[in-house]
Amino acid sequence: MSNPVDKSAITGQNIRQYLTCLAPGDVGEYVLLPGDPARCDRTAKYLKDAKLVANNREHRTFTGTYKGLTVSVTSTGMGCPSAAIATEELCNAGAKVFIRIGSTAAIQEGIRVGDLIVSTGSMKNEGTSRFFVPDSFPAVPDFDLTALLLSTARELSETSVHYGIGSTDDSFYGETPEFIDRLVSYGCINLEMEASGVFTVAHRKGCRAAAIYGCSANLKTSELYYADGTPESGNQKLVDAWEQEIQIALETFYRFHQQRG
Repeated sequence: MSNPVDKSAITGQNIRQYLTCLAPGDVGEYVLLPGDPARCDRTAKYLKDAKLVANNREHRTFTGTYKGLTVSVTSTGMGCPSAAIATEELCNAGAKVFIRIGSTAAIQEGIRVGDLIVSTGSMKNEGTSRFFVPDSFPAVPDFDLTALLLSTARELSETSVHYGIGSTDDSFYGETPEFIDRLVSYGCINLEMEASGVFTVAHRKGCRAAAIYGCSANLKTSELYYADGTPESGNQKLVDAWEQEIQIALETFYRFHQQRG
C-alpha cells in the first residue's frame, strides 16, 4: 500500500516554493505582507534597488534594501488560505520576521478613516488556522515586534494610532449587522481577513509576525468611502494611511534589527 504524500517534505527548505515561486536567496529575513499585489509596487518605491523576484497567482514579491537592511514584500491575496501559504513558503525560503500591512474596517467609535491600527491579537473567525492549532489556541503577534511597531507608529504617524484585538473573518459579505454588533460587544476594534493565519503559521514556523492597518471604513459609525466599487475610490485618507504604514513598518524592521545586534 502506498503512503500519503508528505507535502512538508516536497515543499520544505532549500527548494523553489510551489505557489510563491520563491527560492532561498530570493528574499530577506524581513518581509512586508500586503494583501493586494499592486501594493507590492507601492511598497517597492521605498526600497533601494528593488527587484521583482517572483510573480505567481496572487503572490508578487520584490526584494531590495532599506537603510542597508535586505527587505522583501510579498502579497498574500485575500483571506487566510493564501496568506498562510505565503507565510509558510516565505519561511521556507529564509524569511524570519513579518509585518502584515493592509486595510481594515474599524468597529469601535473613535477610530476614523485614515487612522492606523496595530494588532495585539486576532479572533479566529476563519477555518485555516485549525489545520495548524486547536481553536482554543490564540492567534497573537510577536510581543517584542508588536511593541516596537506600536511605539514607532506613535512616533512617526501623522494620524491617530490605535491598538487592540481584531477579528479575522472568512467572509467579507458575511459580516452582517448582527455579526458586527456581536464583535463590538466583545471589544474587538477591527475586521480584516488575514492576520490570524499569518500569526499562526509564523508562530508554528518559529518566526515573528505583527500587523498594522490603515482604516478604510468604520462599520460602527458608518463612515464609508465605498465609491465606484473600491474602498480607495475618493478616499485619499486611506491611500495616505497605506503610505504611512509602509514607512512605519520599514523603520520598525530597521530598529528591530538594530536591537537584535
